[in-house]
Amino acid sequence: MAIKTVILSGGSGTRLWPASRESYPKQLLPLTSDHSLLQETVVRLNG
Repeated sequence: MAIKTVILSGGSGTRLWPASRESYPKQLLPLTSDHSLLQETVVRLNG
């Protein structure tokens, strides 16, 4: 049985405006490193 991962990444990102916009959501922003928040989450999942 395969385990599937779901990454929840909702929200409008109003506190990150103007960096976060509808065309560039907060999940794709590189806030803490050269990688986006989504990429950082995937790295943590892989261990």
